Amino acid sequence: MPRRFKDRIEAGRLLGEALKAYAGRGDVTVLGLPRGGVPVAAEVARALGASMDVCLVRKLGAPGHEELAMGAIASGGVRVLNEDVIRSLGISARALEAEAAREGAELARRERLYRGGRPPLDVRGRTAILVDDGVATGATMLAAVRALRQMGPAAILIAVPVAPPSTLAELEREADGTICLLPEESLIAVGYWYEDFSQTTDGEVQACLAPVPK
Repeated sequence: MPRRFKDRIEAGRLLGEALKAYAGRGDVTVLGLPRGGVPVAAEVARALGASMDVCLVRKLGAPGHEELAMGAIASGGVRVLNEDVIRSLGISARALEAEAAREGAELARRERLYRGGRPPLDVRGRTAILVDDGVATGATMLAAVRALRQMGPAAILIAVPVAPPSTLAELEREADGTICLLPEESLIAVGYWYEDFSQTTDGEVQACLAPVPK
């Protein structure tokens, strides 16, 4: 296993190898968290021969510290808050609601853009594998798990290239399992573990999600 990934494509291929026990099963759906998790998920889905969709979720950045998650929102009205961050930074309810409104509008925009009118894949009774390009605080992934749980899958597995073990342990309380290639407690930032961590575009997400011509 490399100490750093070349890019999201390599991370996805390696993650697909780690998930080979799920290959060829008819009950597996891979879901990527946009935007950076989608190209990783596309490689995982390809390796497993599984269906793929997007799990729409947005981080709520703390005012003045936008990279720090004070929470996250997801489709279906799911909201997860990091009370420790909110309390330590003295974030007001007004500031929280303003950020939630902004991110809610972006969530709706992405839903229209990425799905193009297509309904979400039905995951009822299926094994859903949630994929991102990495996990830091876990707020975004936790929102994704809770949103997905409302859709009735048989099991939810979190699969990421890099994450702190302590965060994975917290996520395992709500998911049914986790797979992580590089468990790193001193994460610094997810992008540190990639040689190329350039921003994934909306167009790249759309290309990953486009239906395969028959």
